[in-house]
Amino acid sequence: MRLRRKAWARPALEECSFFVANPTDYIGKWNAVFEKPREMWLELGCGKGGFISKLGVSHPDINFIAVDIKDEVLILAKEKIEKEYALKNANTGNIRLVPHEIMLINRMLNEKDIISRIYINFCNPWYKNTHKVRRLTHPNQLNQYKQFLAPNAEVWFKTDDKPLFNDSIKYFEQCGFQITFITEDLHNSGFEHNIETEHERYFSEQGIKINFLIAVNSNVF
Repeated sequence: MRLRRKAWARPALEECSFFVANPTDYIGKWNAVFEKPREMWLELGCGKGGFISKLGVSHPDINFIAVDIKDEVLILAKEKIEKEYALKNANTGNIRLVPHEIMLINRMLNEKDIISRIYINFCNPWYKNTHKVRRLTHPNQLNQYKQFLAPNAEVWFKTDDKPLFNDSIKYFEQCGFQITFITEDLHNSGFEHNIETEHERYFSEQGIKINFLIAVNSNVF
């Protein structure tokens, strides 16, 4: 469902202490954006924030960068994060919301911004051959990520879309990643570290199985 434009969203976001309005200004120095320098994890396409809000508050020793392009979803993510952190009486100093085009991620992160984990949850499958280059798991993207991924960093990828999943397995292998965990039915796999997203809940309630893998950056540039 397309969200209506909210003219008030950007001003509200800019008043938020954990929103970074100009992410390209911090390329090469992202750890300085947080209250404390820590290991950094990245979510690409954070949407309404249900996932990152729970992940961030449960790992106070990690710094999180959550990226999406639209203010209309980022404002919802802001509200989810505030609510989740308030429930735990937690400080939002370890999380940052960022508006940026993910296909141009190397304009905001470089080799000095060492990321040790990336989450990609239910990204657009882009079925047309001419559009597949836009997939967040396409080799064009994976090779960008490798510029700032730490050695042995992980990419956690979830999707309900089997053709995208099958293609992505090939993409990861092509780009020198080692797949260390893979399942076509996450909820019955015994995997203990899953945080359910809004999309995941919707698909699961319809009986659709969730595909999931962990790929390790084993072929370092």
